[in-house]
Amino acid sequence: MSTVRADVFGTGPLSRAAALIHTLVTVEALLLLTAAPGLAGLFLLAPDPANLPLAALCLLPLGPSAAAALYALHHRSGDLTELRPSRAFLRGWRMNAVPALKLWAPLLGWLTVIAFTLTHFPATGLPGWWAFLLALIGVGSLLCGAHALVLTALFTFRARDTARLAAYFLARRPRSTLGALSLLILTAAATALLTEALPALLAAPLLLSLLHAGRPVIEETRDHFTA
Repeated sequence: MSTVRADVFGTGPLSRAAALIHTLVTVEALLLLTAAPGLAGLFLLAPDPANLPLAALCLLPLGPSAAAALYALHHRSGDLTELRPSRAFLRGWRMNAVPALKLWAPLLGWLTVIAFTLTHFPATGLPGWWAFLLALIGVGSLLCGAHALVLTALFTFRARDTARLAAYFLARRPRSTLGALSLLILTAAATALLTEALPALLAAPLLLSLLHAGRPVIEETRDHFTA
């Protein structure tokens, strides 16, 4: 009887739920800890378009932290007796910090240029439809970045190959792209209506949702683009 209990301990529905909550809380805490210097600076900045370059600089640590969180969430265990989220997070950070920065830094730079242009659009003298086009390009860049972040966290590709795959999956996997878009809209709405700190406080559940939305991308990459 004791052997049977040992075999089934940690595998029931309540245990899996507890394991998920423990993993989410641990990953959230580690993500906030590793990104804390940048996030602290970000919350101290005044909401002024002139501070956009500084905001991008503050967001730089978030890329490696998010990649590490995605790695830890992807490799999470549903068994209470096999929980090691902190070890998985730190391993993901060591593996993905540099690859993530190679994609995250250019993306932040590009989005900063778009945001700065839109906030100073009357001074550009461009026709109004250019603003809509720039906003559309910005959203597309964010969605491409979401795919790239998942690919960077789980696979080892060169930065340019990851960027190409991310752009390829934008149209190739519309359900994954729409899933990422819905998360983007939800995050933007919650930030506007509630508090700017909400995305940081709910980063782990949001990233877990991004992983679920990106399952087709992950599976196709594993099946067709890895040895």
